[in-house]
Amino acid sequence: MKQAAAANGPEFDIVDSTLMKRVFYIFAALALLSVLISLGGKWLGRSIAMAGYTDDTTIHEVVIGNNVIAVPANMIRFEQARRDGIASRLDLYLRYPEMDGYSAAARDDFNHTGSSRDIVFLSFEQQMMSRDMSGRFTPIYSALIAQPGTAGPGGTTLYRFTEKSGYLNELLAVAKRPGKDPFVARCLSGPTAEESLAPCERDIHVGDGLSLTYRFPREFLGDWQALDAAIAAQTAHALKTGR
Repeated sequence: MKQAAAANGPEFDIVDSTLMKRVFYIFAALALLSVLISLGGKWLGRSIAMAGYTDDTTIHEVVIGNNVIAVPANMIRFEQARRDGIASRLDLYLRYPEMDGYSAAARDDFNHTGSSRDIVFLSFEQQMMSRDMSGRFTPIYSALIAQPGTAGPGGTTLYRFTEKSGYLNELLAVAKRPGKDPFVARCLSGPTAEESLAPCERDIHVGDGLSLTYRFPREFLGDWQALDAAIAAQTAHALKTGR
């Protein structure tokens, strides 16, 4: 009996040792898995909370034609565009009048959780037309609108387009500028405008052969001079040409 017990003792020790190692490895794996889940949950939670936004202010230089547009990542609208390099188009969004990108302080504005609309959308791309929107008023738009217009905010005049113009459910906002072509913007009207975050748009020529289209809430029409100046200043700050 003693011999049998002695013979079985080492085997029991080996079994116990192997079992303990397995238990240790299992607990270690569970602990590691718990850490990974925690880290993954935090990352996923932040990603969901950010909803495609970023508060990263790293400057990216995007090249379109003979132009370099240097802007922080938190102003670049789409995640895949937040990089340096060549592109055919660059879409930005800014808070007006602060003219800044996404941040924790601006979260509600970018998520449109309040009643006010404060975001302006900008798109840079190479020019497709020889004239910008202001330059197109006399040769094109003036023949497509119904006269007379009605008084609009900020000294603008609002014109309805004729049925044959192709601009259904849109208005043309026009304001005189001494010594310059008029300020011109197209705005959606009716229920479509109510559903849009930025129902008005205007395009201007900037840089070397670039067209900048910016879209904005209709409420900003009353402040069109300051808005247009702020867009021009922001563009001048960000844009470098090869000339």
